[in-house]
Amino acid sequence: MIRLERVNKSFGHLRVLREVSLEVKKGEVVCVIGPSGAGKSTLLRCINHLESVDSGTIYLDDQPVYRFTRDGKVTTDPERRIEALRCEVGMVFQSFNLFPHLTALENIMLAPMHVRREPREAARVNALALLAKVGLSDKVDAYPQELSGGQQQRVAIARALAMRPQAMLFDEVTSALDPELIGEVLRVMRQLAAEGMTMLIVTHEMGFARDVADRVIFMADGVVVEEGPPEVIFTRPRHERTRQFLQSILDRGA
Repeated sequence: MIRLERVNKSFGHLRVLREVSLEVKKGEVVCVIGPSGAGKSTLLRCINHLESVDSGTIYLDDQPVYRFTRDGKVTTDPERRIEALRCEVGMVFQSFNLFPHLTALENIMLAPMHVRREPREAARVNALALLAKVGLSDKVDAYPQELSGGQQQRVAIARALAMRPQAMLFDEVTSALDPELIGEVLRVMRQLAAEGMTMLIVTHEMGFARDVADRVIFMADGVVVEEGPPEVIFTRPRHERTRQFLQSILDRGA
């Protein structure tokens, strides 16, 4: 579903991604962990072309996308195709990014109506179903400022799902939440995983990654240091850098 081959990305003199190669199969849940500055968020932003890569190739559903070399020539996808690709790969951010002047229902209906050209009533029916799915049927007419952070993030997840994506990217979606609100967002993500949604999740919630991920990728300094099943990464990692990171997490929790 998602594949990266030798992807590099720099901001000025700062090299953020270094020869990153990874893949996420259809129906797979992959969690990316690592210290701040590892390049995790940039990785997701490149997959959705919110940032363009300097070199390397991104594949979605086995097709090279955005900017790639074909028959010895560099090809750049037109904006229309990029917009279509983004419909297939939903993304949920740290900040909720809801439109403050729209209700929860209207926030969810907006993109399907304007991007996928869904009729208003069809978009409304789907939005109501998604609000029920994330446990917010009673917040249909609430505005973002009337919702808790956890509720806003669940609306943001419903909004991404409204586009009927083939895969979902999650970028530290619980990092802006108070501890007591984290669980309600993670419950929605656990449900999506159980339903077979393809998911690439950047997270610092180690318990969630251990329980839900099919594979865990550890990144540091813009490099994929190691990857494997969660029971291997969390109990017997191969690399010292991974062991140091996990020990620091344990020390902070002590």
